[in-house]
Amino acid sequence: MIPYKKDIGLLILILLVGSTVALINPLFLSPTNMANTANLIGLFGIFAIGQAIVIITGGIDLSVGSVIALLGVLMVDLMAGVELPWPFVLMLIPVFGAVIGLIHGLLVVKLRIQPFIVTLCGLLIYRGAARFFTADATAGFGFGQSFPAVEWLTVGRSFGVPHSFVALVLIGAVMWLVLHRTVFGRYLYAVGKNEEAARYSGINTGAVVVAAYVICGILTAISAMFFAMYTRSISPSSHGNFYELYAIAAAVLGGFSLRGGEGSILGVILGAVLLQILQNLVNLLGIPSSLNFAVMGAVILFGVLVDSQLARFRPMLTSLKGTA
Repeated sequence: MIPYKKDIGLLILILLVGSTVALINPLFLSPTNMANTANLIGLFGIFAIGQAIVIITGGIDLSVGSVIALLGVLMVDLMAGVELPWPFVLMLIPVFGAVIGLIHGLLVVKLRIQPFIVTLCGLLIYRGAARFFTADATAGFGFGQSFPAVEWLTVGRSFGVPHSFVALVLIGAVMWLVLHRTVFGRYLYAVGKNEEAARYSGINTGAVVVAAYVICGILTAISAMFFAMYTRSISPSSHGNFYELYAIAAAVLGGFSLRGGEGSILGVILGAVLLQILQNLVNLLGIPSSLNFAVMGAVILFGVLVDSQLARFRPMLTSLKGTA
């Protein structure tokens, strides 16, 4: 069942928070601020969708931020250093992301290693690889180097709408169809609900889990390209730090259960929207940016608490409906 009620509730919360922010500081509704916020929603929302697909299966990917750093460094080097044709680079980076996701999935499925451990090790490995690759220096484009086509595709705007937000909408639409209108989507939910039961019903649960991590890797790679062109310089020791927390928080806010088997694409996008509005509130109120992490932690804790309470009362509500 697609939790539209949760999505509607989250949308109402977004409108209430947005209205409050606008009343506190009218600059929130300025075209510049709205465009910048939409750009950040796009940047963070794309890889949040990938994280959500993994969470549906009952897994998690803690390496998202490190993958964004590593693939961003590789993209800059391939375009500015090796000087490969940019269309080839834009196709190659998602392939790297798919390979990383495939490795994660195979380690989880074939070697039965917990997703937490696999991706935690990945977090350390990819961050270390990015720092080694650049000798712990900042990677960036050289003086006078310009890639107008890539810049237009990633950081450009059409009719005032950032292309990162357009990409999020397009990717969200495709993933909505995949998750809510295909057999594979039903398999994802089934594996998350009860993997053993799904296996006995004839579902190749291993292939489904691996595919979820591959999708996450590809979407993270796409985000890495947008971030690389957005920042234009990448410090491998800090670029993408804690981005996995944003993705997890967006998914949890969007109705995804960390136990798996629940959630919708619209929900995770709305979760990303709410997080960026909260971030905007912090900035407009002049609250120290260091509290951003406290906000993320509070959001995740709140989402988990709500989810656990709903899990307690769900059987009771179901039985009441059955006797009604």
